[in-house]
Amino acid sequence: MTQGGDCCPPPPSSPPGPPSVMPRSLSGVDMRKRQQPHIEGRPQAPGHPRPNNCCMCWCGCCKCLWNEDRMEGSERTCTKMDSIEATEEQQPTLDEVVAWARSFELVMRSSEGREIFREFLRSEYSEENLLFWLACEELKKETDPTAIDEKARIIYEDYVSILSPKEVSLDSRVREGINLSLAEPNNVMYEEAQLQIYTLMHRDSYPRFLNSSVYRDLLDSKRSSCLDT
Repeated sequence: MTQGGDCCPPPPSSPPGPPSVMPRSLSGVDMRKRQQPHIEGRPQAPGHPRPNNCCMCWCGCCKCLWNEDRMEGSERTCTKMDSIEATEEQQPTLDEVVAWARSFELVMRSSEGREIFREFLRSEYSEENLLFWLACEELKKETDPTAIDEKARIIYEDYVSILSPKEVSLDSRVREGINLSLAEPNNVMYEEAQLQIYTLMHRDSYPRFLNSSVYRDLLDSKRSSCLDT
């Protein structure tokens, strides 16, 4: 009974609910099951090709099918240039290798001789001398003025500029002549510099090449092959 004589009945009691259950911690298996639909996405309908990309696989894992296709494709790749190089690769004969010891000119005339000589120069950190000589040979064959301008500039930047790590050793007179020719490049503007580097390789590098293991091992292998046959 309240003041004023009004009687307010007590509110009805709610029926007892189910006992509260504490949330169970998810195991690693449950977590993977919940995450699986987000990783795999929707199943692909039959008859439709699978796309080349994998927008859901952000981790780039090795188990991703798209990644497997990419890896298999890279293993199967064989460029046309690789096959051409493998086809055109030739081995010098014993007579050719012996003749290289008699004449530096024969070494430079032979593509196999230049390759072996280049291997030796690489071991002496002077490979740029032969590369410069070969670039000048290519420039001499050029007749198109636009190509001459571009090749002449590339040769200068790669082998003549003092800022280049592959700078060749040229005297000041030859360098001055090259600098003057840059205003109007021509296909023989490096001829004097080319002769100077050729002479340097002939007098300095060639004698050491003949006494190097690169040449000696090649000569011995050719002689052994002839004895076996």
